[in-house]
Amino acid sequence: MTISPLADTDRRSLFHPFTSIQQHLEEGPLIITGADGIRIVDDQGKSYIDAMAGLWCVNVGYGRSELIDAMTEQAKKLPYYHSFASSSNEPAIELAERLLAIAPGSPARVFFANSGSEANDTQIKIVRYYNNALGRPLKKKILSRHGAFHGVTLGATSLSGLKPMHDVFDLPLPGFLHLSAPHHYRIAPDGATEEQFSDLLGTELEELIDREGGDTIAAMIAEPVMGAGGVIVPPKGYFERIAPILEAHDILLIVDEVICGFGRLGTAFGSHHFDLKPDLVSIAKGLTSGYIPMSGCIVSEKVWEVLRDDSAERGPFSHGYTYSAHPIAAAVAVANLEIMRSESLFGRAAENGGYLQERLRSVVGSHPLVGEVRGIGLMAGMELVADRETREAFDAPLLVGKRLSMIMQREGLISRAMRDTLAFSPPLIVERDDLDEILSIVSRSLDELAGALEAEGLWSPR
Repeated sequence: MTISPLADTDRRSLFHPFTSIQQHLEEGPLIITGADGIRIVDDQGKSYIDAMAGLWCVNVGYGRSELIDAMTEQAKKLPYYHSFASSSNEPAIELAERLLAIAPGSPARVFFANSGSEANDTQIKIVRYYNNALGRPLKKKILSRHGAFHGVTLGATSLSGLKPMHDVFDLPLPGFLHLSAPHHYRIAPDGATEEQFSDLLGTELEELIDREGGDTIAAMIAEPVMGAGGVIVPPKGYFERIAPILEAHDILLIVDEVICGFGRLGTAFGSHHFDLKPDLVSIAKGLTSGYIPMSGCIVSEKVWEVLRDDSAERGPFSHGYTYSAHPIAAAVAVANLEIMRSESLFGRAAENGGYLQERLRSVVGSHPLVGEVRGIGLMAGMELVADRETREAFDAPLLVGKRLSMIMQREGLISRAMRDTLAFSPPLIVERDDLDEILSIVSRSLDELAGALEAEGLWSPR
């Protein structure tokens, strides 16, 4: 394999996130040098359909002059000022107002940060502040689910339910508890309907609360559809079962909309799809379509009233970031939301997302390597299995999911392998012809992988 000088410099200088160090040193990077619409181009001139919208985030597509112009004009006017001690700027004010107008539940205020990890770390602090203000010093534990991804700070990693993120960092921290993933295909008892599985998950929650004590549990965090855990769509009746239990024990609901927000499921927020009324909402990614880092916490009236009333005695809310409410980021986010509104991208995502879901199931859903296709809107997952009938998984060391993603990459399609589930979340501007091209590549790549596994004696169709 020939490594270019630029790739060699990368190997000698750059420490990559979520990357196998040894493999990277041996194989080198994929270097992306350009992008337009739904396509990206590498340093060798090869073009790819980016069916992951970066990392679930480039919702309006690449190369949007509206966002570039907003960035440039704001940099000329006011490139930076902080938001500490009551300081503010016009774009941040406008952005907060626009977000409150479309957010789920009863939103009252927006706190800005820079990443989904920071937003969820902030939520932990808000939850603790809230219960301290109410005189409940023991009500601090936070519930999450196995398989969830909520970020990579110490707090956000503790919220996350992915074992590889915990083991080498001595996490999670105390006070973070994890429930079963709402993954009907993988962990529901044999013969259980989705509704029955939801009831079992609700019972698990009730038993955990009884065991720990409702007076010690402050909040539960949940993605509407779990992303990095494998595009896990909750079973029917799940949130309808969970939400009343939380309310009965005065446990706040934090909805992590970092992936599902801003049209990914065909609605403004994933909460709207599931009719959720969150107490706190975390946003990032699609907020600026990834053009510049920005995130936020949307605080409900219920929580805001407690923070507001307590502040007279306690003083400043002692948390924030140098770049909170950054004016350039806020200007880009405002322009991004305007594109979504003017081009009806939420509705387009619902329509074309329905097409993607139906076509994935009809084109590759019966392939001998595919156990399940799942998703909502323009967020889909395809789980590979060694045996469709028994749902037997491939041995992890075979890296079957990664092998398929690399075949698709060679064919000009970027997806993401999460063990043996392949994720797809193209920009919301994707057209049906693009989706047909994506599906064609997926189908060909599955056939190629099946042939290779069979030739190597690692698998045979059953």
